Amino acid sequence: MDTSAVKETAIQSAHDEDRLEELKAFDDTKAGVKGLLDTGITTLPKIFIRPLDELEEDSSYGHSQVQVPVIDLSGIANDDQHKTIVDEIRRASEEWGFFQLVNHGVPASVLDGMIDGTRKFHEQDAELKKEYYTRDRMRKVRYDSNIDLYQSKAANWRDTLTISLISSNEFEPDELPEVCRSEAIDYISYVTKLGENLFQLLSEALGLKQDSLNTMGCAMARTFVCHYYPACPQPELTMGVNRHTDPAFLTILLQDQIGGLQILHNNHWIDVPPMPGSLVVNIADLLQIVSNDKYKSVEHRVIANHNGPRISAACFFVGNPDPTYAYGPIKELISEESPALYKEFTVREYIRNFFARTIDKSRLRNMKL
Repeated sequence: MDTSAVKETAIQSAHDEDRLEELKAFDDTKAGVKGLLDTGITTLPKIFIRPLDELEEDSSYGHSQVQVPVIDLSGIANDDQHKTIVDEIRRASEEWGFFQLVNHGVPASVLDGMIDGTRKFHEQDAELKKEYYTRDRMRKVRYDSNIDLYQSKAANWRDTLTISLISSNEFEPDELPEVCRSEAIDYISYVTKLGENLFQLLSEALGLKQDSLNTMGCAMARTFVCHYYPACPQPELTMGVNRHTDPAFLTILLQDQIGGLQILHNNHWIDVPPMPGSLVVNIADLLQIVSNDKYKSVEHRVIANHNGPRISAACFFVGNPDPTYAYGPIKELISEESPALYKEFTVREYIRNFFARTIDKSRLRNMKL
């Protein structure tokens, strides 16, 4: 190795060591991005600044004002309207991977309560939040900042409260933070039922029996994440969350009125503007796999914003977590003309692989036959 290469390696090693120390110092505060902002910072710490090549790459994507499909469930009990809704869900799932849902049956008071409860948790005294701060993904209720903090090139401007119903489908109320307990319990109940109903419609849209996806346990295990994106002093240099796809079957997202969610559609970033009373639904990786690419799991991101805080709550339906239960392309969707495109997998295997690297690296290609 020549002298210049040795010098470059040494500089990079020193840079990596400095960055690791900065990441650990941030992590050790257990106060998250909110804690940073509370110190009065006006410029971003280096750990949040995206690499120059990433910022330049981002500028190569166009932006479009095309609207994500909006689907109204109000006529679902009417036979003719039911058929129309199923067809709308099929088209949105195949062509967009995303849609906004209105008249979905979750009361406005429950939606507002979840936004308010999330805000209350993140804005309470830092010492009260610290008891939940951990990077142990086996903890049912946990609070942290950046799930891939130590793997990513740049940290995201976001804190998260996670309620995991994977290892156990039930929880005791006192396991949840008191400040948002009743709001979270109500929201979990309503959104779980909505997810089961959506899996019925998605089954029909694939030409399957109505109970097919639910029988496969697609709605069985769930993870609820309650995100808090503080106002950012230099939003052009960082992200609320990097581009990624979701390691689940389906995601139902509640967002407040700040905005910032974007999806990648036909090589353009499309805004998903908040609609009062609506929920955003997106196809996730595992549903793309079992549908044998009929449904699409598409990349999405959240941009940072001068305004804030932005608050959202996402429910990931992750399927049957039994380590002996294998998923793969649904047999009814496979034929000589449409052979299976993916290997079989377990939910635990897929999620483990997802968290092994940065979240912006899709795992779908690794599952191809």
